[in-house]
Amino acid sequence: MKRSIWFWLYFVVAILLAVYFATRVIMVCTGKSNLAYVRSLNISADISNKDLSPIANAAMVAPGTMAYGETLDSINARIMATPGVKNSATRRLPSGNLSIHVQLYQAVAQWTDGSLYYPLSADGTIVNKPTETRNENTVVFKGNVPDDISEITNLAHNLVERLDYMEFIEDRRWNIHTKEGIIIFLPEKEASTAIAKLITLDKNYKLLSKDIEIIDLRDEARILVK
Repeated sequence: MKRSIWFWLYFVVAILLAVYFATRVIMVCTGKSNLAYVRSLNISADISNKDLSPIANAAMVAPGTMAYGETLDSINARIMATPGVKNSATRRLPSGNLSIHVQLYQAVAQWTDGSLYYPLSADGTIVNKPTETRNENTVVFKGNVPDDISEITNLAHNLVERLDYMEFIEDRRWNIHTKEGIIIFLPEKEASTAIAKLITLDKNYKLLSKDIEIIDLRDEARILVK
């Protein structure tokens, strides 16, 4: 008898819970509940002090928008198409509001096509957010760039005051183009040693101020100057 009472009690509770949750789902889907609407967007990024308004504009979800009006995939796709965004994750919170977290490319240099300057990340990604001006004390690249430019960028900063741009030759070594019009051939390996040697020569003999066209540092035994 007791088992029968408990069975029917659980059965009634289960029915009531099913009716409650079904009602809540119907209310949300038909816009009859506060949970059916997005009241706020919570946007965060892995880099601080960045203007995130382009992310909010790309999401195109204004306060009062139906929370289930479109899929999270479509919102995330628009955010991923925003210049400077590397990765994006969009979640719908239990309150109906949206939480968006983005990973942004962090520019370490610039890439130029000859007229515009694009932010360039350490992994060689050219961000489609160009400007017409070159940033001060910034290493600039032209042409193809490898998947990792962090090391050569750090090395090139030693000559940034004289640097016009860097060029990747045959996908294996670098040329430095100076503002004075000198082309410096760096070796495929030990580029850091070659640049250090160049800086010493310039300090002692003002090499980069002379009327020359090419400095070839590819041979460890000697330096060729034309």
